Amino acid sequence: MRLTRKTIGKVIVAAFLLNLVVMGAGAWFAYQEAPPIPDEVVGPDGETIVTGADVQDGKEAFQQYGLMNHGSILGNGAYYGEDYTAETLELKTQHMREYYADAEYGAAYDALDSGEQSRIDALVRDELDTAHDGSGVVEYSAAEAYAHEQVRETYVERYHEGDHDRGVPVGMIDSTEEAESFADFALWTAWFSHTDRPNADHSYTNEWPYQPGAGNDATGSAMIWSVIAMVLLVGAAGAAILLYKSVKLPEPSAEGISVPKPGDVSVFPSQRAALRFVPIAAGLFLAQVLLGGLLAHFYIERAGFFGIEQIFGVHILQLLPFSIAKTWHIDLGILWIASTWLGAGLFLPPLLTGHEPKRQGTYVNVLLGALVTVVVGGMAGIWLGANGYLPGELWWLLGNEGLEYLEVGKVWQFGLLAGFVLWAVLAIRGLKPLLDREPAYGLAHMILYAGGSITLLFVAGFMFTPSTNIAVTEFWRWWVVHMWVEGAFEFFIVAIIGLTLVSMNLLSRRSAEKAVMLQALLVMGTGVIGVSHHYWWIGMPDYWVPIGSVFSTLELLPLIFILYEAIGQYRAMTETSGFPYKLPFMFIVASGIWNFVGAGVLGFFINLPLINYYEHGTYLTVGHAHAAMFGAFGFLALGMVAYMLQLSIDPDRWDGSWLRASFWCWNVGLALMVGVSLLPVGFLQLDVAFTEGYAAARSLEFYNGGLVQTLFWARLPGDTLIIIGTAIYTADLIRKRFVLRQSEDDPSVDDMAVAEGIVGDD
Repeated sequence: MRLTRKTIGKVIVAAFLLNLVVMGAGAWFAYQEAPPIPDEVVGPDGETIVTGADVQDGKEAFQQYGLMNHGSILGNGAYYGEDYTAETLELKTQHMREYYADAEYGAAYDALDSGEQSRIDALVRDELDTAHDGSGVVEYSAAEAYAHEQVRETYVERYHEGDHDRGVPVGMIDSTEEAESFADFALWTAWFSHTDRPNADHSYTNEWPYQPGAGNDATGSAMIWSVIAMVLLVGAAGAAILLYKSVKLPEPSAEGISVPKPGDVSVFPSQRAALRFVPIAAGLFLAQVLLGGLLAHFYIERAGFFGIEQIFGVHILQLLPFSIAKTWHIDLGILWIASTWLGAGLFLPPLLTGHEPKRQGTYVNVLLGALVTVVVGGMAGIWLGANGYLPGELWWLLGNEGLEYLEVGKVWQFGLLAGFVLWAVLAIRGLKPLLDREPAYGLAHMILYAGGSITLLFVAGFMFTPSTNIAVTEFWRWWVVHMWVEGAFEFFIVAIIGLTLVSMNLLSRRSAEKAVMLQALLVMGTGVIGVSHHYWWIGMPDYWVPIGSVFSTLELLPLIFILYEAIGQYRAMTETSGFPYKLPFMFIVASGIWNFVGAGVLGFFINLPLINYYEHGTYLTVGHAHAAMFGAFGFLALGMVAYMLQLSIDPDRWDGSWLRASFWCWNVGLALMVGVSLLPVGFLQLDVAFTEGYAAARSLEFYNGGLVQTLFWARLPGDTLIIIGTAIYTADLIRKRFVLRQSEDDPSVDDMAVAEGIVGDD
């Protein structure tokens, strides 16, 4: 079967419009179906216990003080602390039982016999498992009012006064009033997790979290669609292999072609400027992995780091709380990968076109300066905002917006958006000779579409404020987070790899265009709507369960293609001894393999609805995230760095031994981290969640268990290898900066070994 580029392009447009319609309708329904915030909650005597304004104030405190990067809400956030929804539901259930035990029998609940406990259990469950539209006034029973006040006291003691045993610094929340409001907000999420939607037999969160004492258990649709997804998986895998074998897509080959040698390719001024992104990104990378080591150790010593507090008398927890360290860790990971990709996207165009726009190097330096400003301002703002130094609305405009992956203030987010736009302008300038000659579905256009989709999806992060309903906030947040990863980033991966293969003369431009377009079709056709598996438990309607199940399963299709592509690239790398770019290809092949393992295998497993119901917010997700983010996107970025450096250094002075050592440190370290520590802890959590309830799986008691602590220590070798690999990489970049070739003062197409053939390939 032969497909033309034009046909694939039309199908991509149709798929994009379908995505737009489905997700646009989903956005409208998100506002209509979000759990309502009641005007007020009153007790049995009519006294006001909490108002809608209190809940809104609590959400603002939750974001301002970075509590989403300490624990989680509705299962989303950090896994160091408890899940606030599950914990408050658990505490509410326990306190209600204590209230009725005292009222009915004048004794503590634990002192009652099994029959008496069963009677109270049924009373509490029936009281909580009721329906309410949430509008107007919610009436608490006396037991609920008592439980609400008890949870408030717990949260004030823990998050305002501090609890080092739990890893909570003193004064994490600045005032008692704000801590009480945070408790009100968390209890509101617990309320709509156990309260049934009007005219439905399940709660607003589709009965999540698992808490039988409150009437929460997995729904029938979770089971049905898990089975359907498993059947679909078998069919999808077979269809992917059949499609791959049926469509005539030439594989890269180094046999019988002229692969440009590094010494034959000149370096232009804009490329030297683009290389400056690399050491900046390396510094961010090194800081990220060092923070990652600290975060891993916080699970062992909640308020210390190998006992140094005993020496200096200061708990590192007070100086650098887990929430801020994790915020920086996540943001630095995104920033170093994005910075490297931005640099690569500006380095490749002259290689393909031999075209150097006027003052392009100067503009690239301007973009780099803007990036550094945003990074420094954003990281400083996170600390200042979380520590209460930014008054009024400045805490979320310049400081810490407090939403995982979108922590930096809105002003800095706008700076990143402006940076993406400037990058697109510079890419257009650099690719202009190709853009002028090729059709709208050409390879250069694909790069711009991929970069543009990253920019477009980032706009969703501006669709909410701290006063927006948490369910709607999460809807838009996942637009940015998941669609970046499963949509735009995957698109960018295949486009960059295609561009690189063309620059090496391993594929013709036409062949690369067809391959990129087909994979882009599969990515955009599955990954965008696939975001809906994040909507199952956050307060969105249950129709997302079948939609998310189907499209999450279909996300495996492009990953199988990427895996096959990685195998083809490995063959191209090894089929001839004279191929000069084996080291960059090692990273690109590793990226494809880790993408399949992390995003494909682990992603599919945790996205089965019935598994996800119990697994949501456990260490299985941590394993999936590390394997997919660093393994797929990180290794691609590092492969591009190896390619850029090899072209920019005189062949006689090129030494890839340090990069090769880093490569193996990273791969072995990541495999050890995921396989020896993260996944085993996750499976233990899954077992506890299924047998004892979700709150128990996220409790301090679980993390402090002997086997779990041993597994946390078992992470040390893997983390250490990753840190060593990053240190070697950073040191290697420093020494390579002194052996870079000089750029051409007056570049032309004749200076490029590959440009003339590519520009002329119609």
